[in-house]
Amino acid sequence: MRVEILVAPRPLTWHDCINNKYTMTAEELYKNVLEKADEFGVDPKNKGNVIQNPKGNAIIRKFLSKDAFIEGKAFFGFISPEEDVSGPYSDFSFVIFPDSHDKIKECVVSFGVGSLGFKNDYELSVTPGVRRQLLQLRDSGGTVFYKDSFDNIESTSSDLLNEVKAKYRDLTRIITRYKTVLPASVIVNFDDEKTALGIVYLWLAAYADIRGWGTRKHKDEVEKELQKRKLPTPPNDLESIKDLLNTRKYVVLQGAPGTGKTFTANKIAESYKHVFFEQFHAETTYSDFVYGLTPKLDGDSDRPQFCAKEGILYKAINQAQSTPQEKVLLIIDEINRANLSNVLGPVFYLFEYQADRTNSNVKIRVGDIELTTLPSNLHVIATMNTADRSLAVVDFALRRRFAWYTLKPRNLDNKELPEDKIFDSDTYESFARIFHKYATDDELNLQPGHSYFILDRDVNSRKRKSLDEVSLAHRKNRLVYELLPLIKEYLAEGYMLNARSEFSNLFLKEAGVLMYE
Repeated sequence: MRVEILVAPRPLTWHDCINNKYTMTAEELYKNVLEKADEFGVDPKNKGNVIQNPKGNAIIRKFLSKDAFIEGKAFFGFISPEEDVSGPYSDFSFVIFPDSHDKIKECVVSFGVGSLGFKNDYELSVTPGVRRQLLQLRDSGGTVFYKDSFDNIESTSSDLLNEVKAKYRDLTRIITRYKTVLPASVIVNFDDEKTALGIVYLWLAAYADIRGWGTRKHKDEVEKELQKRKLPTPPNDLESIKDLLNTRKYVVLQGAPGTGKTFTANKIAESYKHVFFEQFHAETTYSDFVYGLTPKLDGDSDRPQFCAKEGILYKAINQAQSTPQEKVLLIIDEINRANLSNVLGPVFYLFEYQADRTNSNVKIRVGDIELTTLPSNLHVIATMNTADRSLAVVDFALRRRFAWYTLKPRNLDNKELPEDKIFDSDTYESFARIFHKYATDDELNLQPGHSYFILDRDVNSRKRKSLDEVSLAHRKNRLVYELLPLIKEYLAEGYMLNARSEFSNLFLKEAGVLMYE
């Protein structure tokens, strides 16, 4: 006769993880996840197949019997509170597929869709912020797989399925079963259980955040967990652009209004002895920028008289040739405000940073100078506003000749600012959250930059780290007379339409004004 002695599983310890002497069971993984979900604010409606809390915010599904593993049906997770406790379901879920009942080696954690498709979550599935939220987890551990579109539940998650078939035989049957409804997944290896649980909890936190579980206290726990993501370190823009200039020579700084494009170009100019500046506009011509003729107005002759007109590019070239040991900088502000083909003309040929034209017979005349390429010590910085869609289109040939560096909005540290300025971090974050949630990848280029949120401060005020009366008045003026017209213009052009109500609420709350009377 065989006797089975049931022993309650002991909690996982740090010592066990470090020494890799303990293998987690599926049931233990479930208990760990449920405990963490409780910290994140989950309020289950059911216990098993019985509804015990009709006001709960999630239904728990759990199939972890040995038979479930044998049949390739084992999983557990959280689904919409509107769904049934068993059977096919709809909408987004957080699901974990362990590979073993007794000794987990790997599991697949998925942000999935029920096999019945969408009932209430379709709009959520096409909201860019949902995909963006999960994409931020891609460097935080595990092998990650994403579908191009989260609303696509017809095609197979091919990369995930192929990976599982090739390396994780015990997971093949169940992933094959749900191969079309797993828009975002991560394969987690349990060799190091502490690390594995960290990845699971991070994905769980993202789901809790998207679902809006719990109270403010729970949301703080979710945010604390999400801060463990390995987000890319923001670059030092000044140093990155200087390095780019040294290697590529011709750089376009692009970005939304207020990201500091011209400011950055002028800051870089401080390290150059010779600097030339030109701002393009709709009437800028080849004669203005390169070289041409201009009427001579001080003569007494009845005949028209003309003299040479040296454009800013000619002057920069002349300076670079005169001082070959010194770097020369030409700044072209708002480069896409002019008709570039007309402005550059044949000089366009010279903007080729890596061409070897030492023995070239092709020479371009710029005034009294003949060139096969621009002087090697001449650097060019151009700026371009990505929000101004009514301007000249930049063609692919120009894009190939310039390096393109995007300046992004960022949350400034007040240490970067003069004493009489303060950064309105709260309002900046409010705008950033709306753009993060609703903006397409293209519309992210419209997010107002940080300069909109740099406010005047009363230097005599005792409020060194918060907004004083001067700052609050300045903030309201910025919101009403600068940011409100900008956002209304975006909406009128058809951008960020899904965020219209959130923008309206923001301006009403922060400035007491209605977007539309």
